[in-house]
Amino acid sequence: MGNSGVEKWMKENRIINFPRRKSDKINLFYYLTNLEFENGVEYTEKEINHKLVNYYEDYALLRRYLVDFGLLERSKDCSVYIRKQDREYVANNNH
Repeated sequence: MGNSGVEKWMKENRIINFPRRKSDKINLFYYLTNLEFENGVEYTEKEINHKLVNYYEDYALLRRYLVDFGLLERSKDCSVYIRKQDREYVANNNH
């Protein structure tokens, strides 16, 4: 996993617990987003769930975190998700 700092929250590429600090959560979720989602690609909720269940059993909670932290953007009708551009995310979430 390199120097991303997420090793303490993951074991065998699965989340074992969530960090308490917001900045640590952002690092964990940003790491997952980089692993699974490409910039500019639209994903259905089913596709998102299929990817996230590999990291955490409660994939809906994980999906909500990614949306709440601004890593994924959801259409108004919740049918399409898209990853935010890296520079857009970093500019809006300096920590």
